[in-house]
Amino acid sequence: MTGSVNQSAIESGLSTEGKKMLAAADLADVIMAPAGDMFEQGVKVQVLKRGTLFSSRGFKLQELYRAYRSLEDIPREEILKLEKEVFQEKLEDIWQDTQQFFQNRDPGQIAKALEDPKHKMALIFRWYLGKASRWAIEGTEHRRLDYQIWCGPTMGAFNAWVKGTFLELPDRRTVVQIALNLLEGAAVITRAQQVRSHGLNVPQEAFAFIPRPLG
Repeated sequence: MTGSVNQSAIESGLSTEGKKMLAAADLADVIMAPAGDMFEQGVKVQVLKRGTLFSSRGFKLQELYRAYRSLEDIPREEILKLEKEVFQEKLEDIWQDTQQFFQNRDPGQIAKALEDPKHKMALIFRWYLGKASRWAIEGTEHRRLDYQIWCGPTMGAFNAWVKGTFLELPDRRTVVQIALNLLEGAAVITRAQQVRSHGLNVPQEAFAFIPRPLG
């Protein structure tokens, strides 16, 4: 399973800036955040923490969603703070954008929102969660702190393994080289372990496969 790792590869649809952020990640640079498609249920996804504020801003939206029945119930100072720091747009404009999005995809969502103020609040809050992924893919510079990049600790482990090798640089990471090095590395380590299991003295360096161009 190399989902997190392959996101940093050349072939990935993630922006160049996003790939650089992944290539700099450590084991502890991941965090949970609200999932856009299941926001109302409180479902979470694992994302990159380093260099972004997406998780904290996403949880702020979830906190407000749970605490209030509608946008109108949220204190005015909180709304102004959301518009300035999180959405960076007026909520009225976001609602217009949200309606246009669902008009052709699922008009029932709009009808439900017009009847249920809490559902309208959820759709507007989900606007941010959905856009955050798009900003990371497109490399929207002024929304860099809001990038939503799905990522697990595997990314940090991979970065530690390739540090100082040709795969440390994002522009050298192809899915083929990543796969070949992982496969050969696993084979080398497995063979060393087999030899050791037969009672032979195998030096520790035999277990340290160093990534190199293969193929």
